[in-house]
Amino acid sequence: MQEGSLEAHVAMPKKGSRLITVDGAVFRWRVRDKPTYCQGNGWTPLRFAVERAGDPGGGLVVSLPCARPDNWLGERAIAIRPVLVAGCVRRALAEGWNPERPGSPLPLTVAEDELAALLGEPPQYLVPFL
Repeated sequence: MQEGSLEAHVAMPKKGSRLITVDGAVFRWRVRDKPTYCQGNGWTPLRFAVERAGDPGGGLVVSLPCARPDNWLGERAIAIRPVLVAGCVRRALAEGWNPERPGSPLPLTVAEDELAALLGEPPQYLVPFL
């Protein structure tokens, strides 16, 4: 898959993914194991994928307004916590995401000023090499 593109959804591998229950529904979420070249350089944002557990349909790809914690240049980053994943799932559902419907993943872009509301507190950024 090319950087920034979305393809037809393929079930997420169980290895490296985590389960989360949001409002009674069980989802699986995952961050890519290693950064792409663009993510490593901080040119593209930290992303994670979400799908319904058990019988996945269409997925969700969330882009955050910061770099991956393992970026190579020490760019500001954030750790993805379950509260953030749950907040993103709720927002996507409110915006019409149907995780049962097969198809391409829905892109969800989170802006800087939306992080605090999704986290329930101001974001705690990681600044490597300080």
